[in-house]
Amino acid sequence: MNNTTIKNRKRFFEYFKYKWTTEPLFSTAIALLIMIIVQTAILGFGYDSFGDWFISWLNNWINILRNNAGIGIMALGMTFVIISGGIDLSIGSTMVAIGAVIMMLIDSGPKGILANMGIKGVPSCIIAIIIGLILGQVLGTIIGLLITKGNIPPFIATLGAMKIFRSVTQQFMQGYNPKVPSIFLEIANIKIGKFMLMPIIYWMLIAYIFNFISKRTIFGRQVIAVGSNEKTARLSGVNVEKVKTLVYTIMGFLVTITAVIQVSRIGSMDFANAGSGNEMDAIAAVVVGGTSMSGGRGSIIGTVLGTLIIAVMNNLLNLFGVPPFLREAFKGLIMVCAVLLQRKERA
Repeated sequence: MNNTTIKNRKRFFEYFKYKWTTEPLFSTAIALLIMIIVQTAILGFGYDSFGDWFISWLNNWINILRNNAGIGIMALGMTFVIISGGIDLSIGSTMVAIGAVIMMLIDSGPKGILANMGIKGVPSCIIAIIIGLILGQVLGTIIGLLITKGNIPPFIATLGAMKIFRSVTQQFMQGYNPKVPSIFLEIANIKIGKFMLMPIIYWMLIAYIFNFISKRTIFGRQVIAVGSNEKTARLSGVNVEKVKTLVYTIMGFLVTITAVIQVSRIGSMDFANAGSGNEMDAIAAVVVGGTSMSGGRGSIIGTVLGTLIIAVMNNLLNLFGVPPFLREAFKGLIMVCAVLLQRKERA
């Protein structure tokens, strides 16, 4: 091995180390690539043809993405929340509450609100979604106002909201099992070719929009400014309270979209358990994607990659036969490691 080759390798490793320690997107992408390679190897290659193997591989990936599209969408909103210096523990319970309202509105049974008003089919679905979106933004705005006007720490405000929304929903929905009309199920289950891709398309489209907002708009820059240094942002003319409130309003909007997708995809909702742990999964995806828990830094692309890492990890643990209760331990370990890496980067 000549000196030139040795120098080139040394430069490559130095460059790799520099990128790994200074650019969260780079390290996240490398980690995801390694996990994809491991997953592909575990799935095996014992097929009659490359076409059969590819179809199996593609179906596995579509299932992974479909099952995690809801978490992915909520993680996009959580990115803005955490960048602004906040946290939202209520998203799972908010999703259940909004999902319950939507299901009561579109219920095709004798208790259906819109059906009893003579509104059925597509019009009832549109009205229910609009009302759900309004409700989601109202609930998000209330949380934002509690934090900004009520001076309640985000952890306490959203923890309280989580308890309230879940318990009230369970109280009103006990013994009630709404029947979701087939037209509503098509929102998430309509096929493109042979595959049901709509939840994935919704996720990627929203990710593109929010990536544009974070990088190309004044609001995106204001969110980063507020999370970086609230006092400096205020002195620079940023309406800090308005930005923070709007961040939680947007979170409510995205939670509603997730509720619509979940109700449409499954056709029902377990009001006691649905959405439980979604807030932790969303936070994990955001942190693994490189967003700083102290605020002021993060990216939508990183969150998408972080969501994929969590999704692939869950799939790998399932393939390895790891008990469901221990899977949460792996998520926790990844979150701790991600935060430790952030501390190393700041040092």
